[in-house]
Amino acid sequence: MKHFSKLIAAAAVATSALMSVSLPAHAETTLTVHYPMPGFFKDVMDTISKKFMEENPDIKIQFANPSANYEEGIQTIMRQAGTAEMPDLTFIGLNRLRMVNERDIPVDLAPFIAKEGDMGKLGFSDNILKLAQVNGTQVGLAFATSNPIMYYNADLVKAAGGNPDVPPKTWDEVIALGAKIKALGNGADSIDFRWQGDDWMFSALLFGAGGTMLSEDESKVTFNGPEGQKAMAVVDRMVKEAGMPVFTKAAGEQAFVAGKVGFAFQTTGALRNTIKNVGGKFDLRTAEIPLLDPVNGKLPTGGNAVVILARDTAKQDAAWKFAKFAAGPYGASVVVPGTGYVPNNELAAKSPDYLGDFYKQNPLFQAGLKQMPRMIPWYAFPGGNGVRVTQTIVDNTSRVVDQSATPKEALDDAANEVKRLLPRS
Repeated sequence: MKHFSKLIAAAAVATSALMSVSLPAHAETTLTVHYPMPGFFKDVMDTISKKFMEENPDIKIQFANPSANYEEGIQTIMRQAGTAEMPDLTFIGLNRLRMVNERDIPVDLAPFIAKEGDMGKLGFSDNILKLAQVNGTQVGLAFATSNPIMYYNADLVKAAGGNPDVPPKTWDEVIALGAKIKALGNGADSIDFRWQGDDWMFSALLFGAGGTMLSEDESKVTFNGPEGQKAMAVVDRMVKEAGMPVFTKAAGEQAFVAGKVGFAFQTTGALRNTIKNVGGKFDLRTAEIPLLDPVNGKLPTGGNAVVILARDTAKQDAAWKFAKFAAGPYGASVVVPGTGYVPNNELAAKSPDYLGDFYKQNPLFQAGLKQMPRMIPWYAFPGGNGVRVTQTIVDNTSRVVDQSATPKEALDDAANEVKRLLPRS
């Protein structure tokens, strides 16, 4: 028995020695990552995570169930905060960063950036970093950024007497040409304006008129002022003068890609899917979205930022590596061609190693790129009722679309409800 015991002990020592040789230098760190809108981002996330794990074999990325949209995404994170279900990283809509920051949920990235040194070398300019800041706190890194553009069916434009090589520059021109497309008959519709889901497209009209959601000190609602009235009047005219239908989001998308709609106004982020779904059915074109104030008009920056939630120090270091990689030049070089979002990284946008030649070869992607100087942050309402506030704006916009309220009635009702939902000063 003694001899057998010695053999067992010797085998244990040998096995221990072998294990110490074969194990990696660092134990594997697993990061759980949550993201929204799998229709836009699943392939992108799969590609980025695969490349990241190849370059960082000691870090494993596993994905939590994705959320259908930004609103569901933020509600999931708020619900999971502080529990074992909370992911290590998440991708949050830029207009919802304020909500999580006010609850002290994300990790402030300022110490990581300070340790990194010159973020400009990685393509992160100060302006790009500011997209994911809230009151001076670096809540995340902008991952996918977008602005609203005009998609149009060049065949229908031509059939209605327009010149597809010279797209409309004003809303008056859009509405007039839309009415002519509707008059073609054969099931042709004029315009699909994506007002559902959130307040982003209303923001595009409001900011495009030089307006704001709230006053600078956030004490007063201003979106129902003169600029808001002009913005909502455009929606009203699309219905009354151009015959815009009451499309759901899904129905509008299907009708446009089937070649039944002249103009669609929505995010650049849908471009790759639109190109794929249109195929060769018609001549698809894109152009810049009209601004009610061509001089002072701005556009909301849509998209999301990668945010670190992990509280464990080792996980935070691994999460920072992934955040930098996803929002860096490689990540941007996957996001832009894979979706249509505009580049959130200057190195990716300029370098021939990434996207330097992409825009020359893909003219449909140029509209969003040209509008980048007009981009300002997607407004984030203060307090914990942000989702309800934006739903109020959507619900009242729908009353104009279905013609159950005038622009003034809808805006004033929305303003009164938003005042009730905002924090008391």
